[in-house]
Amino acid sequence: MTTPVPPAARLFVSFPTLLREHGLSVAPEQTVSFLAAIELLGPRSLEHVRKAAVATLSPHPQQRERFEALFDAHFLGAIAEPGDEDFAPDDEMSVQEDTGAREVLLGEEINETGQAATGAEALSVRMLKPLDDDETLRRFGRALPEALPRRRGYRHRGARRGPTVDLARSLRDAIRHDGEVMSLKRLRRVTRPRPILLLIDVSGSMKQRSDANLALAHTIVQSAPYVEVFTFGTRLTRVTRALRRRRREQALIEAAGLVADWDGGTRIGDALQAFLAVPRFASYARGAVVVVLSDGLERGDPSALVSAVERLGQRAHRIDWLTPLAADPAYRPETEALRLVAPQLASLGNGASTARICRHILSLGGSAAA
Repeated sequence: MTTPVPPAARLFVSFPTLLREHGLSVAPEQTVSFLAAIELLGPRSLEHVRKAAVATLSPHPQQRERFEALFDAHFLGAIAEPGDEDFAPDDEMSVQEDTGAREVLLGEEINETGQAATGAEALSVRMLKPLDDDETLRRFGRALPEALPRRRGYRHRGARRGPTVDLARSLRDAIRHDGEVMSLKRLRRVTRPRPILLLIDVSGSMKQRSDANLALAHTIVQSAPYVEVFTFGTRLTRVTRALRRRRREQALIEAAGLVADWDGGTRIGDALQAFLAVPRFASYARGAVVVVLSDGLERGDPSALVSAVERLGQRAHRIDWLTPLAADPAYRPETEALRLVAPQLASLGNGASTARICRHILSLGGSAAA
């Protein structure tokens, strides 16, 4: 049975339908995200609706002009097709021309320097810069498989010593000796690398490290067998599939297109709560080494972060929090939220450079769990 659309939502639901009728590709999931964004924003103006539509319905750059024209036609009542000279919105409505260079922002604060945390949400598209850490990442990728923490697997292999008798090998050996059992063969469990869960802060206060951290994540995904990567700022984004591309440039371009909350606010607790609310995502943390790359400048409710880290710690093998602020030897957690979660962390380390982060991850194999 189809659920009827509430009257208040019909105007918004019909807009993705209009886009599809004019040749723009819009998936059903994007329509749901558009409605969720409208509900979350509680839009106070039409520009808020426009920005939510751009962020969730993701028009292709070549179709941006048609998208804007259809938006105006749908919400402002204009009736001309894109490109018509007579097309003009109502005089009372001011529509800014989009050259493709401006960022789509949701919120009152814009963080230009990346030196402070903000609670506002900023949705934008970003091109990641080339890095100078190629040699560091290459050596790190070679060393990582052997340095990862390991755990016992479910499979067995033959060994000289072990708690279990390998009956099949023992009988085969007895057949070669005319049925006489010369010795009992043994089995032992094989070990396998622990999964890695990488949580990367892409908020405005981490602006100077976001590009390098994504490049590091790509190296980890390419070098380790079980890795999941999420970004967070004001929302949670899974970028693992994009980072599985072999070429780093292609992987980072695709990952940058997936992340919508570049350089925006910092709501770590809400993002982690969203992660744990999805059973499939929460399963990625079971027995995993969780590495959080964030300065911890939480602007949301501290209790949400404390609760999320506590629940995450119950699933994970260990949680390591690496912050660029720890480059100072005298560093102490500044925010109330990070001070409260510090006792639940295996370590609160230095994340000021790629080399420091690589060194810390390579040392995890010889470290005890939290």
